[in-house]
Amino acid sequence: MVERMVPDELWELFERVVPPAPSRPQGGGRRRYGDREVLAAIIFVATTGCTWRQLPPVFGPSGPTVHRRFTEWSAARVWAKLHRLILDELGSRGDLDWSRCAIDSVNMRALKGDLTGPNPVDRGKKGSKIHLITERTGLPLSIGISGANPHDSQALEPLVRGIPPIRSRRGPRRRRPAKLHADKGYDYDHLRRWLRKRGIRHRIARKGIESSTRLGRHRWTIERTMSWLAGCRRLHRRYERKAEHFLAFTAIACSLICYRRLTK
Repeated sequence: MVERMVPDELWELFERVVPPAPSRPQGGGRRRYGDREVLAAIIFVATTGCTWRQLPPVFGPSGPTVHRRFTEWSAARVWAKLHRLILDELGSRGDLDWSRCAIDSVNMRALKGDLTGPNPVDRGKKGSKIHLITERTGLPLSIGISGANPHDSQALEPLVRGIPPIRSRRGPRRRRPAKLHADKGYDYDHLRRWLRKRGIRHRIARKGIESSTRLGRHRWTIERTMSWLAGCRRLHRRYERKAEHFLAFTAIACSLICYRRLTK
């Protein structure tokens, strides 16, 4: 089960970003479970949506042990580093297409926690929102979370700034798309000016003028990425009280999406 959830290629990448295990100068104590077994258990929780205490014993560590390690790695930004490392591997192979990128968001209901708010499309029930930018083929480049009530347009600048410098097959690292596609939720002149100032062409649908159907010829890839995120069942509904834990599960889902492209 561990080898199936964490193949050798994924484990080699994870070893490059995981922090070393803390030492016990006093000696004694119970033997620390291996990082690979814990990583497999975390991926199992992310993909199946089960609770920590529902983890099957086949992985070895208990649910509280896995959750404690998940908390430590989330605080160390391990998941964001893993996502960026996989993007670097894809970029060095020339598998990232920067010619057209797209931005969008998806809402889900939240039971509790930080960065939640009344969802205007769900009768005001408490919810959270995932924002992301994908490259032309749908691989996520930058992600963020917020409450369900902030407007989508507020996330554009932080997401574009959040694109990490990613390796290219030749030349310097790249972090700016050539063109950015967006729906009418981002139809604001100050966002167009901001994108032009950064040398990014924009294709944003205009309210009351253009139909969203033609723009969908290029934006369908990010809609497909939303369905890929739904494959991480832990994201169907937010159960995490802490926003950084919810963001961690989002980064895990994005890392798995990019890793699948890496192994094709």
